[in-house]
Amino acid sequence: MKKLFYLSVLIYTLSFGLQSCNNGKTYAEMKEEEADAINRFILEKDIKVISEKEFIENDTMTAENEFVLFDKSGVYMNIQYRGDGKILEEGRYNISSRFIEICIKDVPDMSISAGDTLATNKYYPYATYSENFLLTVGSSSSYSASFTDQAQSAMYTAYSTSAVPNGWLVPFAYLKMKSYISAPPSDKIARVRLIVPHSEGTSLATQYVYPCYYEITYDLN
Repeated sequence: MKKLFYLSVLIYTLSFGLQSCNNGKTYAEMKEEEADAINRFILEKDIKVISEKEFIENDTMTAENEFVLFDKSGVYMNIQYRGDGKILEEGRYNISSRFIEICIKDVPDMSISAGDTLATNKYYPYATYSENFLLTVGSSSSYSASFTDQAQSAMYTAYSTSAVPNGWLVPFAYLKMKSYISAPPSDKIARVRLIVPHSEGTSLATQYVYPCYYEITYDLN
């Protein structure tokens, strides 16, 4: 297991939050480095990138190692399984998820290397450590969410905020969620892979301008 940054990330941030975190680089330069890191990750993983138009023409589905790039957000998404329910309509929903978060860019100011695992609950018992959040689907398919079980939330422990990263919410426009009476079969849970730029990521990703790769499952409670 690579590095896990939970309380250590918080401590580091509090200690150095008032100091410069860009080594004299401009925001434009950091964004360019981020774009280079994403492109390098795509090449190394032999990922095929398709446009939103191609995605729609494919009935909003992606092939095995195919990611759709959403131009507005800069998020890349691969749908591994859409679920066997229906797309969520306007309302509020309790969601449980399993995830792994991997940095895909060197971040010297945080002693992070590309490939480091930053936060995860993927490898722990589902019933004990599922990541729970309240999802609000608004008019015009707007999405917002907050982590609800902070005591057992790996994301809250790592970032001290209940806000769910915007990148995590992009898939809900395309997933077919379903509530199960008992625990759902593992092959029925909606699951995606994401490449999330800093602007749609966690508070630290935004501050230090780094992208992350995620594997996430979504279960409607």
